[in-house]
Amino acid sequence: MMRRAASSPACSSCLASLSASRNFTPRITQPWLPQIRHAHAAARASTERPSRMVLAENVGRGRSGSRTRREGPFGNLNRRTANVDPRRLANEREAADRRPSRGAPRKDEPKDDRKAMKMQRILAGVPHTKRQVIKDKMAGYEDFDQFDLLPVVKEALMGEVFRGMTDLKPTPVQRLALPALLGQDTKTKSASGSESGPDSYLLAAETGSGKTLAYLLPAINAMKKTEAMDEDVKAWEERRRTEMELQAAGQVKRKARPFDEPHPTMARPKVIVLVPTSELAQQVLRVSKSLSHVIKYKAEMISSDLKPQQIQRNVYGAKGVDMIIATPHLLASIADSDPNVLSRVNHLIIDEADSLLDRSFSPVTTSIIERASPSLKQLICVSATIPRKLNNYLATNYPKMHRITTPNLHAIPRRVQLGVMDVSKPPYHNNKDVACAEALFTIGREAAQHEGLNKSEIDVRRVIVFVNEREKTEEVAKYLRSKNIQAEALHRDTPETRHGEILETFTSNEALTIPAPTKPSAMKLPNVKALVVTDLASRGIDTLAVRHVILYDVPHTSIDFIHRLGRAGRMGRRGRGIVLAGNDDRKDVIAEVKRSMFMGQALI
Repeated sequence: MMRRAASSPACSSCLASLSASRNFTPRITQPWLPQIRHAHAAARASTERPSRMVLAENVGRGRSGSRTRREGPFGNLNRRTANVDPRRLANEREAADRRPSRGAPRKDEPKDDRKAMKMQRILAGVPHTKRQVIKDKMAGYEDFDQFDLLPVVKEALMGEVFRGMTDLKPTPVQRLALPALLGQDTKTKSASGSESGPDSYLLAAETGSGKTLAYLLPAINAMKKTEAMDEDVKAWEERRRTEMELQAAGQVKRKARPFDEPHPTMARPKVIVLVPTSELAQQVLRVSKSLSHVIKYKAEMISSDLKPQQIQRNVYGAKGVDMIIATPHLLASIADSDPNVLSRVNHLIIDEADSLLDRSFSPVTTSIIERASPSLKQLICVSATIPRKLNNYLATNYPKMHRITTPNLHAIPRRVQLGVMDVSKPPYHNNKDVACAEALFTIGREAAQHEGLNKSEIDVRRVIVFVNEREKTEEVAKYLRSKNIQAEALHRDTPETRHGEILETFTSNEALTIPAPTKPSAMKLPNVKALVVTDLASRGIDTLAVRHVILYDVPHTSIDFIHRLGRAGRMGRRGRGIVLAGNDDRKDVIAEVKRSMFMGQALI
């Protein structure tokens, strides 16, 4: 066994020669190395050398040591400080603090935690102070007798529209709009009047608040007053009365000389109501016809679902026409061939103005306004929401327009409850079809458990299911029918003749019941009718009988939330909305909408 030789100092040259001769490298011990390493570590720690990610002080200097200014897209790289005057930078920051920010709140204002809805703030806001002033103004009108309506108009209102109802009071929008449009509010009249054009009004109120009566009653009232002073109408009625007296006396045979002189109002209406869809036109016509039975005026509708011969009779009938409810494109095409159709219009009402004054409808709607302007006395824009685009358009073109807004504008009523089904969790696994069917079965079971006056019958629940794309309507309706649920699809491609048939069940105010099944089946749902639609049915359609709304797809904007949930809980009734939230949906937006509904706040 070899022993390690004791270490002893030796000459380096001797060691090198010995190494070369014996071809080996001796082990040289250096007892001072640990002390040197410790000293270097202590030196590094004491000097606090910066890391490799920190730029050196002279990184922006040239080779000569002086600061250089390089041109090009990479000229300002590797700089430690910006080439900005500190005094100018301080002045700019000071000015920015004084200037109000467009998106972020000011420092002295409370923080707004509704970050999700900030991305969709396309609604024009109404100040809180103005809402309070409006509430105080509404308190002065508690009954329809306080409005300056003709006696015949009040008789038609109580005897036809509100037949069989008691304890009638005007809705908030009617309390605000009727005095202004009838001329009772002198401040409103002076603010909206203009020597160069008609009086213009913006009537904005929440869905299901009675806007149709709010703009129809003043227009009909003014139409009857004008008719009493129309010399042409008086002369025609006198000639007709004389002819009828001669026929009654037997001096003239009716068949020989029938009174076929056309009425002066033939193709010359005094009131025009523009609506975006034929479904809404039918609804407005239904209300107008109920009033005309007592007031005695002629109201007709022209839309694309009517035959050309019927449109010809409605406009050019010998008995004349006082009011026309029409879609803009069809009325504009008639005015192109006969410009005199709009020559005697006194009241032009644009219902759903946020749609009729957007990019698709605006050119046609504007052309109708321009042609009717010479004789126009009142221009009334009606909407459930005021988008910023509409707000800017009206502010630019009608700066003197008087705005009538209700205190709860842009707020979903508290009487509408909102529930959320998280479809991303089991047992749905992001399958909205299964979740929608289960929600409908739950609604049906709840309705079956409710005992009415007649125990042998059960109520039928009418539910509207909203989707974002028209192709999805047929798919969802087909799936629901496969689960024994009565479902219909309604979209733009549905034939016009079927629109009225499909909507009739959901727009009728009469209670819908069926015989109670002797043996309830868990696989069948006879007491639920579902209508799968896009936003086609979310605008202005009076679905008073609908209590439940299912949002299959989450709406893109807060405007769509207001219109879709507004199909339930109309005219003070309770309603319920159910949102199906999947993996691809903005659940933070849904949470903010639910919170705003609970707080009674506007969706801005």
